Amino acid sequence: MMDQRELDARVKALNKSISANEPAANALALLKTLKEDAAPTEEMLRATRAGVLVGKLRSHQNKEIAAAAAQLVSKWRKLVEQEKLAKAKHAKLGSPASRASPAPSAATTSAAATAAAASSGGAPKKYQGDPEKRRAETDKVDTKRTKSDIRNNCIKLMYNGLAYRSTDHQDVVLAKAVAVEDAAFRLYGGDEKNKEYPKKIRSLFQNLKNKTNAELGRSVMAGDISPDRLVSMSDVELLSSEQRKTNELYEKENMKKAQVPMMEKSVTSEFKCSRCGQRKVSYNQAQTRSADEPMTTFCECTVCGHNWKFS
Repeated sequence: MMDQRELDARVKALNKSISANEPAANALALLKTLKEDAAPTEEMLRATRAGVLVGKLRSHQNKEIAAAAAQLVSKWRKLVEQEKLAKAKHAKLGSPASRASPAPSAATTSAAATAAAASSGGAPKKYQGDPEKRRAETDKVDTKRTKSDIRNNCIKLMYNGLAYRSTDHQDVVLAKAVAVEDAAFRLYGGDEKNKEYPKKIRSLFQNLKNKTNAELGRSVMAGDISPDRLVSMSDVELLSSEQRKTNELYEKENMKKAQVPMMEKSVTSEFKCSRCGQRKVSYNQAQTRSADEPMTTFCECTVCGHNWKFS
């Protein structure tokens, strides 16, 4: 179960998703995680203002978000009522023995559990399995989030790319995959038939699956690279820093080679082109064989472009 720190982080992520007008699937995934993994005390709800923030979503224009928020608030309200009843029960059952050594209240027990979780790091729920082999199928994730098969396939491709080597929970990866696909879809005019849209998704997938580019996936999942930024990055920007350095070295080497001065050609009328019969021929000579052999003359007709050589 979530401790106070994780609850606060998830609620802030939910609030950010709503404020940024991200796809509804993002908020729904976060609400689902809060419903399944969070059992907050009244003190935790007050400290994080989770109840207030989630409560506002009950009037959200998206009916699915509004319904999910209402169910979550209802669950939390019942948990708080149970907590109060437990406190009252402990108070009524007080006796001399219990007064001498009072039983811990539900709030105290919860506080101790929260402190223990905090001391152990309070890490969010992680994926249990081999991150190198993660896919939507192995994670048992339903990537069908739209009515379009093309878009659903793109979401699945993004999930497979982002999940590779990631230890984040399935819900977290799915929410990010949906956000990236939606950003790409919007970038190309909301037209799934635009060939650049699936082409971009495939390019992102290949870069995310590149074993030498692990930093890209980590940056996306950590929020350092937003979905909108990711889909607008060029092929060069998507490369890892190591790959960019290697490419720069190759470019410098190629530039040096290109700057090597070419042997100057002379133009003469002594040679006649066998193709067009003109005598406007450029030529240069080079030692292509051993030193005691005559030099090879390379000729090019400046009229028709015909090339020949002789020794």
